[in-house]
Amino acid sequence: MASAEAHLEAEALPPISEGDMNEIRAALEKGDLTAAATKAQEILANEEQIQLHIAVTGESGSGKSSFVNAMRGLQDHEEGAAEIGVTETTMECSPYPHPQHSQVIFWDLPGIGTPNFRPDTYLKEVQFDRYDFFIIISSSRFTYNAATLAKEIQAQGKRFYFVRSKVDQDVSNERRLYDEEGVLKAKGKQATETRSQWYDEMAVLLRIRQDCERKLARLGIRSPQVFLVCRDDFSMKYDGPILLQTLLDDLPSEKKLSFLRCLANTSREVLRQKKKELMKYVWLKSLVSCGASAVHTGAASADVDTGVLVTSLKEYCRTFGLSEESLQKLAKQVNKPVKELKAVIKSPLEDEITKNVLIKLLTKSLGGAVQYTSLLMKALPEEWQAIGCLVSAAISFPSTFFLLRNFLSDAAADAERVLQKALEGTTQKSHLWS
Repeated sequence: MASAEAHLEAEALPPISEGDMNEIRAALEKGDLTAAATKAQEILANEEQIQLHIAVTGESGSGKSSFVNAMRGLQDHEEGAAEIGVTETTMECSPYPHPQHSQVIFWDLPGIGTPNFRPDTYLKEVQFDRYDFFIIISSSRFTYNAATLAKEIQAQGKRFYFVRSKVDQDVSNERRLYDEEGVLKAKGKQATETRSQWYDEMAVLLRIRQDCERKLARLGIRSPQVFLVCRDDFSMKYDGPILLQTLLDDLPSEKKLSFLRCLANTSREVLRQKKKELMKYVWLKSLVSCGASAVHTGAASADVDTGVLVTSLKEYCRTFGLSEESLQKLAKQVNKPVKELKAVIKSPLEDEITKNVLIKLLTKSLGGAVQYTSLLMKALPEEWQAIGCLVSAAISFPSTFFLLRNFLSDAAADAERVLQKALEGTTQKSHLWS
């Protein structure tokens, strides 16, 4: 542990106002750990309440409802899933919170261009201002209505993304034109500039994408980007991972963590960004734990609030998919025994974290707390080092800080190993493991 901590670098700051920072510092200078912890808890609670509203729209029958279900990690038949059908089933704006992270809300909007929702009044009728960004879906070609909607969204200062759904069906239909060896069947078919003699899935996808982009350009969309997705294995196949990463990159900093929490752990980059965002809040959680202990004991001491820490460790496991339910789901998705995925995990799963497990982990941190107090300053951003000095006198703060920091790092490393094991022998590994 000592050698690992010797290379600590300061983490980035969470989005905290200067006023809140000064309030915490002032409380600590007065020796009021409880007041400082209360403010830290307030900041964390506010972060938990940050909402993200994602609008999913497009032509009727384009697969909007299935896309909403895929983004929420649900199958179309599962309880709480958006209703699907061969006819238009969405007649009003329907909110669907993420099952585990209710602050992220996906809105299944009525199909644009239907009699009740004309393009010229559509944004007003669906309450445009409510959404952070729009996803415009088509299952074939993007129409004039889709392009008109995109232009209006852009004119009003919000982002939109074109998504071409049901790509797996197109790929399957094209594959039927070739024999088992991948050679174009001669009967009634000849190789052309767009269809080669040998089957090439990447060429098929490129042709679909270029066709969509060319038609959108003709409709007046400058440099359109189209993401190709399918319902099954959405977050791991075709452009699903690229779409999710693009959405994440475009979000304002204060909303990134909300979106990250609901993302499946299907790429190394997503895992690293989850770790980076969660690490920003470790010192606040440590302060809350110490302050909660002070409420019970009447003074700052070596004690910590175990309830706060157990909740935090479980949160880390849940975010990185380190639970029995998440692992079972992933094993089924990649068609591998769950035992293989569990074999690479070194830290406790969410279901295994109890007060007794926490005490064992905390004891290890307590043993070196004094030794690592100086290193604590290296892990805090310069703006917060004064606060670190004020609370590090209580041995509980550095021990709690390093407990949370190390467990978070271990959970992130476990998640990477699980992903690597899950992707072994699959065609998705090249673009998900980079």
